[in-house]
Amino acid sequence: MELRVFYTVVIFIFGLLFGSFYNVVGWRVPKKLSIVRPGSFCPKCKHKLRWYELIPVFSYLIQGGKCRKCKEKIAPFYTITELLTGFLFAASYWVLGFSFEFVLAIITASFFSIVLVSDINFLIIPDQFTLFCSILVVLLRFMFNGVEDALYALASGIGAFLAMYLLMLLGNLILKKESLGGGDIKLMFFVGIAVGPIMSLFTIFLSSFIAFPLSLILFIRSKDNIIPYGPFLLIACFLIIVFKIDLNMIINI
Repeated sequence: MELRVFYTVVIFIFGLLFGSFYNVVGWRVPKKLSIVRPGSFCPKCKHKLRWYELIPVFSYLIQGGKCRKCKEKIAPFYTITELLTGFLFAASYWVLGFSFEFVLAIITASFFSIVLVSDINFLIIPDQFTLFCSILVVLLRFMFNGVEDALYALASGIGAFLAMYLLMLLGNLILKKESLGGGDIKLMFFVGIAVGPIMSLFTIFLSSFIAFPLSLILFIRSKDNIIPYGPFLLIACFLIIVFKIDLNMIINI
């Protein structure tokens, strides 16, 4: 038990570190900027951040949520992303242990954190995110389960993509406007690879259920609000992986 707690804490810390990096990736890639150069800097005064200003969560708290030089407020959203990534990493290990599903959950949690930043800030899910994470999962399935499982995953991804595309066409017809973004549709390719054809359809239902309260609030405030749907798809996919939700479980509920 003590070793399990130790590993959970270590994985949580790694999640914080990766979450900090995912903030950079999710912010820079949609703007077509390098994720390597220049180093992190304050967007207002261009102050180059030192290593002690980049410690996830702690630097934000110690500096009072402000740039050390110009005192410009730092949005808490990025610290929340770091904490959320750490929590998702730790929860993956706590529930799944070191296993195939654990690695799959970590990839999905990482994809979620990056998309959370890019989709909320820019309403964009760059194709390279989806392609890279999809390739990782296919390779993972090949390494653990062989070529047959990898090919089945690819077929599932294509099926999930087509299902989401048809749903978009139906939504466009009913709403008389664009109902889903292209990034969300391509994202379903990853979901299909990660959880299979049946559960990818359930992912759509579960993500809609999770997104409903926020959607309702935004709709009441303004009918013109655009809701970034990608993060909801990925958190639903993550929950299905971590809690091993399958068709039998759903039927027995």
